[in-house]
Amino acid sequence: MDAFWSGVGVDLHLEPDAADGRRAGLERALRDAVRDGRLAPGTRLPATRRLAAELGISRGTAKSAYDQLIAEGYLTARQGSGTQVAPLPSPAADAPEATARARAPRFDLRPGSPDVGTFPAAAWLRALRRAIASAPSLAYDYGDPRGRIELRTALSGYLGRARGVIAPPERIVVTSGYVQGLALLTRVLDAGVIAMEDPGLPFHRDVVRHNGGTVAPVEVDERGVSVRGLDDAAAVVVTPAHQYPTGVTLHPERRRALTDWARARGGLIVEDDYDGEFRYDRQPVGALQGMAPGHVVYLGTASKTLGPALRLGWMVLPPHLVDAIADAKLHTDHHTESIGQLALAEMITSHAYDRHVRACRLRYRRRRDQLLDRLGTRRGVRGIAAGLHALIDVSDEGAVLAQAAEEGLAVGHLGEHWHTAGGGRPQGLVVGYGTPRERVYPEALEVLGRVLEGA
Repeated sequence: MDAFWSGVGVDLHLEPDAADGRRAGLERALRDAVRDGRLAPGTRLPATRRLAAELGISRGTAKSAYDQLIAEGYLTARQGSGTQVAPLPSPAADAPEATARARAPRFDLRPGSPDVGTFPAAAWLRALRRAIASAPSLAYDYGDPRGRIELRTALSGYLGRARGVIAPPERIVVTSGYVQGLALLTRVLDAGVIAMEDPGLPFHRDVVRHNGGTVAPVEVDERGVSVRGLDDAAAVVVTPAHQYPTGVTLHPERRRALTDWARARGGLIVEDDYDGEFRYDRQPVGALQGMAPGHVVYLGTASKTLGPALRLGWMVLPPHLVDAIADAKLHTDHHTESIGQLALAEMITSHAYDRHVRACRLRYRRRRDQLLDRLGTRRGVRGIAAGLHALIDVSDEGAVLAQAAEEGLAVGHLGEHWHTAGGGRPQGLVVGYGTPRERVYPEALEVLGRVLEGA
């Protein structure tokens, strides 16, 4: 029985709910009218007796609807003043989704994300089905804080052959991503000084500080991170395969100097291998961990190869840190969810993961080549041999970023990555070519080209 009510100058179409009848329909109609502003704050509503008579419902039904909306804060009731619409924020002031959409750039070339549209949904689903079909019942119980043995065993083989990592399963701890691994390690090191590359990702510095660590900058030049300035550090965090954001690969001499420092000083090297699989001019450079497995914590993740939403990462630890990290993991979230671990283990052992990584490597290389073609003979383009981003030198970051914003283009910039701002530091755009969808990428490059030509 549909009904219309216009007792306060607003037409309300009441559609009674099958389970709750007219009360639910009245509640919904009033609630919607308040939310969208058709019933303005302060509007006085008719008494329940009059409302019931107009709608042909019982007074108890009308009173129940009013009481519910009073309890939810949509209406107010005072002795002698009747029932009124409560003051609420205007719909425009309470629309975060619309605000976010309005601010979203047309083209996103910011670094840090892969093309999530390439997630291998069919392969993941097959792996998930096989994993669930063969999983023991205990897989659905609380698990080992180090992670499922199936995944640790699969990672042991994969990291050995793909990245040159010495990774016995008993020295692997599965995490919910790189950030958790860095946070756990910071806590275990107990507020020691942790040197971090300058420039480097500001959020990772924040992670260290939020977990009680002290951050010290360490210089990065054309050969990668320098060992100068590490005297007081308990650990140093490095991105040797493809430094972020400069894109430089750690020079062999620097690799030796870094491992010599760790052995001589008892220091710890934290290797962030965030996109080590993606090398375009030759075979991927092996991980630093293989040179000094007793002094390097290797951190890897599926975020760049599969997608950040999976929340799957791993730590390969020196023997003396395994128990402490496992205990910290236990008291943080007990263990990483198990079903995704089993699915990833299945993908690795079936080599579906390798096939996906190879396909991604070809796709991202094509994107890298498209970027270089659009930039033409422009000088000062760095970090293009590997990874998912390039660094483009510019003389005035602020002006270029303002022009990019006018064009609806979002890019990263070198200025936000320095430990301290100013000081005549080099300037540049950090352009990620993994984030955009395939269909919009060419247009995004055209916009980038126009912005740089006008710089």
